Amino acid sequence: MIECRNIKKIYKNGGSESLVLKGLSFNINPGEFVAIIGPSGSGKSTMMHILGALDKATSGEYLLDGKNVSVLSEDKLAEIRKKKIGFVFQSFNLLPRATALRNVILPLVYAEMPKEERDKKAKEALKNAGLDEKYYDYKSNQLSGGQMQRVAIARALVNDPSIILADEPTGNLDTKTGEIVLATFQELNKKKDHTIVLITHESNVAEHADRIIFIRDGEIVEDKKNPRKVLAGRINYID
Repeated sequence: MIECRNIKKIYKNGGSESLVLKGLSFNINPGEFVAIIGPSGSGKSTMMHILGALDKATSGEYLLDGKNVSVLSEDKLAEIRKKKIGFVFQSFNLLPRATALRNVILPLVYAEMPKEERDKKAKEALKNAGLDEKYYDYKSNQLSGGQMQRVAIARALVNDPSIILADEPTGNLDTKTGEIVLATFQELNKKKDHTIVLITHESNVAEHADRIIFIRDGEIVEDKKNPRKVLAGRINYID
């Protein structure tokens, strides 16, 4: 599904250049749950923007479903973001005065889906994200952090993307709530076969994935299967 071949990213500032990504190469197969981990300044956020079609590599190739994303126009990149990638961010990015259901419906409104169909799809997405039905009509500013993140996950799911890209999704959550959210990703990966790419700087968060790619100073220093998962399998979903 994802092929990255010698990805380099250079940022220019006046007359100086900064090489942020130094030739990264890796593949991610359909249905994998992969964590990309690295310290601040490692290049993981830059890599996330490239994977999410939010930015382009300076050189190298990024192939998504066999298509070279690196050479596409802005309109084509927007189409990929709309149809193939669901984003989950640390800050939730919900409309505070809209209900949980409305926040999830909005992408379908922009897609001009009929009302009856979009209501059904939004409720299904909220159910898959693990939000109790009694909270569907709560405004997002009335929800807990964990509940808001579940709404954000549902919004990412509602257009049936092939990839969920989660950028530090537990960064604003306490440990227990973070575990619940991470277990939600595991359940989605297990039951729905979503390909999940998790960006984090925390090793305990990365350990929820089946495979871990370590980035430091713009280079991959390790790419391995999670040994805990190989031995124990996926952990049970936490309700």
